[in-house]
Amino acid sequence: MNTKRKNWWLSLGLFGSALLALGLPLIVTALWSLIDPKVGWFAPDVIPRSFSTHFWQDTLRDPGIFRSMILSLVIATIVTAFSGALALPTAYALARIPFRAKRAVEIFVLAPLIVPGIIVGVALGTIFFRLKLVFSIPGVVLVQSVGTLPFMIRILSAALEGIPEDILLAARTLGAGPLQVARHLVVPLARPGFFAGGLLTFILSFEEFDKTFIVGAPLVQTLPIRLWKFLGGQLIIFPNAAVVTFLLIVPMLLIFFLAERILKEDVLAAGMGKL
Repeated sequence: MNTKRKNWWLSLGLFGSALLALGLPLIVTALWSLIDPKVGWFAPDVIPRSFSTHFWQDTLRDPGIFRSMILSLVIATIVTAFSGALALPTAYALARIPFRAKRAVEIFVLAPLIVPGIIVGVALGTIFFRLKLVFSIPGVVLVQSVGTLPFMIRILSAALEGIPEDILLAARTLGAGPLQVARHLVVPLARPGFFAGGLLTFILSFEEFDKTFIVGAPLVQTLPIRLWKFLGGQLIIFPNAAVVTFLLIVPMLLIFFLAERILKEDVLAAGMGKL
């Protein structure tokens, strides 16, 4: 079997796997969101017998949906910028500065990923209540940043490790100060990490629920919190859940598409490879 044919079969296998893993669930979700409530969808029917936009209309009829979406986009943007600014010094230290407790610091940085989000939210909610940060956008930004910082630090530190040491030493030899080196060399060379970490941070912030619910609800209603009431409480209503899924995933798909169009080089793939 020649190389061209091997590549064709490999591409076909990868495409088929992606279709089964991602495409098929989305197709089923789309069908669930469009079923007719008067007819339903039961076995052995492969597709619904009748379609309707009833559940979409019922969800989009809520006037607070679009306000919550705008609020989520604004908060996600702030969290992304805030996480990037906080993550850069820590990522640089982990990537470029040798010290004995580096492994312990890495474990400490990744600790929020090990502890369930609801536990982090309850603990921080108690502290934020005393600091009068609950039910406020600053409190939501801070509590979301706790969950996004580990990812940003990990991606940035891996990206910073790839910067040649000779370039930084040459800049310092020629008289550049630490801030000049960071501005003109470190940040531009770590751009793939910034884009990849920023995109992942934005998505995590936009879809974050548990910590935001504990600290911000009911006054700060991001899109996931607003959509939570449509899930049906103790008994999940599948058509409503399907609509909620699309309302959360479509903005993220649009952001991925726009990022790919805007960026001139494949910095997203390069940065994601660092994770």
